[in-house]
Amino acid sequence: MPGAALAAGDIGGATLGAAWALPFAGMLLSIALGPVLFPHLWELSYGRFAAFWSLLVLVPLVLLRGFEPTLGALLHTALLDYVPFIILLFALFTIAGGILVMGNLDGTPATNTVLLAIGTVLASLVGTTGASIIMIRPVLRANDDRRFNVHVVVFFIFLVSNIGGSLTPLGDPPLFLGFLRGVDFFWTTTHLLPQTAFATVVLLAVFYALDSWLIRKEADYPPLRDPTPDSKVRLWGKVNILLLGGVILAILMSASWKPGVSFDIHGVHVELQNVLRDIALLILAGLSLVLTPGPVRAGNEFSWGPIKEVAKLFAGIFICIIPVLAMLQAGREGAFAPLVALVSNPDGSANNTAYFWLTGALSSFLDNAPTYLVFFELAGGDAKALMTTGALTLTAISAGAVFMGANSYIGNAPNFMVYAIAKDRKVRMPSFFGYMLWSGAVLIPLFLVQTVLFFR
Repeated sequence: MPGAALAAGDIGGATLGAAWALPFAGMLLSIALGPVLFPHLWELSYGRFAAFWSLLVLVPLVLLRGFEPTLGALLHTALLDYVPFIILLFALFTIAGGILVMGNLDGTPATNTVLLAIGTVLASLVGTTGASIIMIRPVLRANDDRRFNVHVVVFFIFLVSNIGGSLTPLGDPPLFLGFLRGVDFFWTTTHLLPQTAFATVVLLAVFYALDSWLIRKEADYPPLRDPTPDSKVRLWGKVNILLLGGVILAILMSASWKPGVSFDIHGVHVELQNVLRDIALLILAGLSLVLTPGPVRAGNEFSWGPIKEVAKLFAGIFICIIPVLAMLQAGREGAFAPLVALVSNPDGSANNTAYFWLTGALSSFLDNAPTYLVFFELAGGDAKALMTTGALTLTAISAGAVFMGANSYIGNAPNFMVYAIAKDRKVRMPSFFGYMLWSGAVLIPLFLVQTVLFFR
């Protein structure tokens, strides 16, 4: 198709072949397998991997579709999706990294269950990454004299690093992408509350029973020396709690205040309230850096490495997903018509069970944020329709993306971070496939029950 025949931002999704999805698949597989198969090379070169796959999209698009359509599509993705997404993650990462919990508790089953419950609630307020940063060290200190403590970290990943982040757009990246696409801020709170509450109660009950059995079993062994004796728990960096409130207010402002003012940037309409939201988030992150004492961040072993990696990798993801989203928007006329049929019932209605499990299966091994976007578009991409007539479908997509990110170490970014921190603290964490035995035994039966209760 001649480039001149296409408007800026229109890359002709109905005429794109399935091969245009290969860079996106390559990008996600690189993220999934790189840290496992060649960790040292990945640590040094993840930015080059992202650039490579991005160029495999952009160069052919310019050559075959023209410069103007490609630039328009790139700006649309960057200004409306990528930049707001990264600014929110940066703000939450910076502010949460300034909250330090010191002191130590005795890791009894009751104490551990309460700590996991607190972390689960916290995840929807500061994000799964932020909650994991704040809570993992207190949980490890409480259990560093326990002979059996692997299960504590495993359930921490299940609840705090994944399922707990399902109730607000702040909780997990997929939900914020939905918010940017027009999903109301509190829509996820109301529509995912039953599924989240059910999963949380079941997992906490299973954990308490397992932890109680294991602590009784420990009585048969000599007690271990406690490297961190019990001491009063203290919270440092309290100013960051106020700043987190500012983050929530900034996002609510952008959702409720519609002045009708926008800026046109090469055909992309950037609305004033969203610009002000992003500026406010950057100011709040800057205040956190200024107001938080250095030793507090040092206590959290804070560094900019993780957010730099996220920024580079998601730049590649958002570029590689451009032709994929265009093909999905073409629906049954595009290259993904078989996938459309797979998630549709014979009468044309949505197969919510398929949406839940397909979104979840991909989110288990690939990044759950782009997976959410793929199925959001597959379901029509119209936020207003999905929040009303398609509410159960959007709930299935959201729950699949967030919940099943817990199925493997690479399903969600905090999973591997918690694994690394725990391993550094001498916890004998299971291997990649060993962890999947845990998730297969605990989570998969839970998700099957949820399918029957909520997604049929």
